[in-house]
Amino acid sequence: MTKKINNFNVVLFSGFLILLHLPFVFAKSIPKEIPVTNSAVSIGNIIEVSLAKSTIKKEYAQYLVIYEDLNLSTLGMSKDAFNNAVRGWSHLVAEGKISNESIISIVDFTLPSNKKRLFIVDLENHKLLFNTYVSHGRNSGQLFAKDFSNQPESYKSSLGFYVTQGTYNGKHGYSLKLSGEDKGFNDNANARAIVMHSAPYADENVVKSQGYLGRSLGCPALPPSVYKPIIEKIKNGSCLFLYSPDQKYLATSKLLRA
Repeated sequence: MTKKINNFNVVLFSGFLILLHLPFVFAKSIPKEIPVTNSAVSIGNIIEVSLAKSTIKKEYAQYLVIYEDLNLSTLGMSKDAFNNAVRGWSHLVAEGKISNESIISIVDFTLPSNKKRLFIVDLENHKLLFNTYVSHGRNSGQLFAKDFSNQPESYKSSLGFYVTQGTYNGKHGYSLKLSGEDKGFNDNANARAIVMHSAPYADENVVKSQGYLGRSLGCPALPPSVYKPIIEKIKNGSCLFLYSPDQKYLATSKLLRA
């Protein structure tokens, strides 16, 4: 009888010790509290950004068919130039920087200057409005534009996305101001006085005489015969894109990688 009582006491005491240690065991196994509010905000931000990107992607995709619809390849425009143009344009629209959303202007520097490499497209009505010559900077190359810069006094063309501004009358006559939106690539446009204007060296007759256009100090200069209707069409808040398959630009432009 005494032995049974002793055994019972041992079991009872062991149970007491186990109960005594249970809080410590569970305390070690329970993870630290997660700040629910912060997590919810983070998840909300991720969802919001994802939805925004999804919307941009959808808007961007619906315009890619225009390249085929207008047979732009037969005019020499590269598909990459058009696709990248629409991609960056869609981000500028989403950021509220474009007030004239239906018009996009593309300069395709994969083409030489003796080809009509400025394309102005009406995205809303699926129309090619203009296709003409456009010059590049004198230090960017002769027949082809290959070297680009954002630096003052470089006399080179600057790649990337611009938003057209207002017009003025300057030393080249009726001209169009441009705002460079590609940081590090063309955001010195105002400081460099990079504008769209008319120039006699951008005329087709110059191509016939020497095989290539004359060159500017970095401005996309237009033929005197068509510059006025072009500037009138694209002024005040449309997108202008100067494209080249420049690896540094394609890899680091925020508007193409957003």
